Amino acid sequence: MNAKSSDSVLIISQDILGRSMAGPGIRTYSLSQVLARHMRTLVASPRYDATDLPPNGAEFHRFELGDWSTLAPLVQQCSVCVAQGDIANIFPELADVDAAVVIDGYTPYLAEHLSTWAHLPVAEQISHWSLRLQILNRQYRVGDFFLCASERQRDWWLGLLEAHGRINPATLADDPSLRRLLDVVPYGLRSEPIQRTQQVIRNVWPGIGDEDKVLLWGGGLWPWLDPLTAIRAVARLWAQRQDLRLIFPGTRHPNPVVETMPTHTAAAKQLAAELGLYDKAVFFGDWIPYADWDNVLLESDLALSLHFDTLETRLAFRSRLFDYIRAGLPAIVSQGDATAEIIARHELGMVTPIADVEAVAAALAALLDEPRHTRAAAFEAARAQFTWEHAAEPLVRFCLNPYRAPDKAVLGEKFGNPVQVALAEQLATAQKTIAAYEAGKFMRMMHALGQVRHRFLPAAQHDRTTPA
Repeated sequence: MNAKSSDSVLIISQDILGRSMAGPGIRTYSLSQVLARHMRTLVASPRYDATDLPPNGAEFHRFELGDWSTLAPLVQQCSVCVAQGDIANIFPELADVDAAVVIDGYTPYLAEHLSTWAHLPVAEQISHWSLRLQILNRQYRVGDFFLCASERQRDWWLGLLEAHGRINPATLADDPSLRRLLDVVPYGLRSEPIQRTQQVIRNVWPGIGDEDKVLLWGGGLWPWLDPLTAIRAVARLWAQRQDLRLIFPGTRHPNPVVETMPTHTAAAKQLAAELGLYDKAVFFGDWIPYADWDNVLLESDLALSLHFDTLETRLAFRSRLFDYIRAGLPAIVSQGDATAEIIARHELGMVTPIADVEAVAAALAALLDEPRHTRAAAFEAARAQFTWEHAAEPLVRFCLNPYRAPDKAVLGEKFGNPVQVALAEQLATAQKTIAAYEAGKFMRMMHALGQVRHRFLPAAQHDRTTPA
């Protein structure tokens, strides 16, 4: 490692950092806050607003996507680079840097994108899928250390790394458990106490007052989620509970790139209108600023997180759940994902069958009638377990003592899946052969043109020594 870059880490995010942040941005901000307590920590984002970002001990910088010259000076200062999203593909130069590279793979991108493209013609889906595989393949090779969000995700990642040649004699000899190659860094809870600073929902959104029961849908309305079951469940209770207020405050993603992805927003609004609940029992907002999120949590009575039975569900880790734990907010969640297991194990709410309107309605009725303090001890125990400091321990440990993946040094040019390496070598050989052949054709063509020239042009034009 370069001596000047020791004990420094750079987190490279392609998401927005500032007043309005989604899950990836919040994760970047929170991990950098923990790391900054141990070492100099830099954060780079193409989109951040320093005026709206509370100081957390890290240094924040802006770079241009695809322009290595705007990122390279930051990389050169650090012994560790943590890459999120598609950064490893956007900057292939990361494969050759002196710093150790950490791939943060907490989001199952392919599973999410397959759901996102499902409405497109098959040919378009296959085109997107092929490109996404190419993007993801680079990160499997470039990483010295990998992060995921749960033990369930870790099993999935182990399969991916095996398929890409990263589980091999060198990595197994280094650590038979492979924790030095791949470990779990889930989401965590902010360490500062939750506090109310102002009214954000009650008596601010028309139609929602102090006596109403606010049901919070805390995330977006992505294609793999099921807001329609939540709306139908509220409709089942509406005749008996005119105080119900289901809110969707995150229908417009702060990142304009992500905002182009399809969501259930239009269908949810249409269903709420058809049931006569729009702006009566069901309300929609754009995106709550990060600084106001505590207020939203404290003004809510229950939270919901419902989804379908998909590949995304199997691999997902719902980050908003940890906001609910921090606020002591009971949650109703669909079964099947890792966070539903947390809710059930710690008794922090109720788990319902997927797309079961009656079960969700019954859970709503039961939890609304339950005194809030009933689960106080359970939430306190969960808060002690799920801090960001605890979640980030494997990453902190790596950054304090970074190392290069052993298989990169041992296998050299044979690094990676042998089949893929062989195919790459064959492709390179074929490209060289084609280039040589094309060069030969060019020379033969020039020779033929020379013969034509000498045959048809007057001698004076091709004999420069002949006087005019």
